[in-house]
Amino acid sequence: MSERPLPPMQIRKIGHVVLNVRDLEASVRFYTEVLGMQVSDRYPDSMVPGGMVFLRFNTDHHGVALVGGAELGDRTTLNHFAFEVATLDEVFRARDWLREHGVTITFEGRRRAGCQIAVEFLDPDGNVLEIYWGLDQVGTDGHVRPASEWRQAFSLEEAVANPVPRQRLPELHYRPAASTAS
Repeated sequence: MSERPLPPMQIRKIGHVVLNVRDLEASVRFYTEVLGMQVSDRYPDSMVPGGMVFLRFNTDHHGVALVGGAELGDRTTLNHFAFEVATLDEVFRARDWLREHGVTITFEGRRRAGCQIAVEFLDPDGNVLEIYWGLDQVGTDGHVRPASEWRQAFSLEEAVANPVPRQRLPELHYRPAASTAS
């Protein structure tokens, strides 16, 4: 029996979960007043239809995010959940690994709030997953990166070439996998 190759990255933890909710403000009240989370950032309707709120319960910029405007139904749905890896190189290697395995990649680069560098993709059931590195950290003073410093990027290479202020990017050791085609 041959052993399957191991993925070129190691997931450290589930980093955050994003839920689609019907009533954004009621959900924010629940997560802040009942569960004790704190709001880190908000996206208005003009940025994300229904609005979006990022919530934290430790130093990570967000552990839970809520997207408003979900359809009225029996229950709401998962928007996506994310896995943290230890190095930026692992995000690049994860992208290559996913491509090699025919996985549909839906986004790569850097979104806005949280400023993590990530690759987002679909599992076989169409659930959106994310592998990321470098989520902003929030100190005990509650200061978060202002929106004016968010710098969206639409590829991993662009995210590295144009870092956000005060985001320390490590030296990349990543090299694209050598092509086996001759």
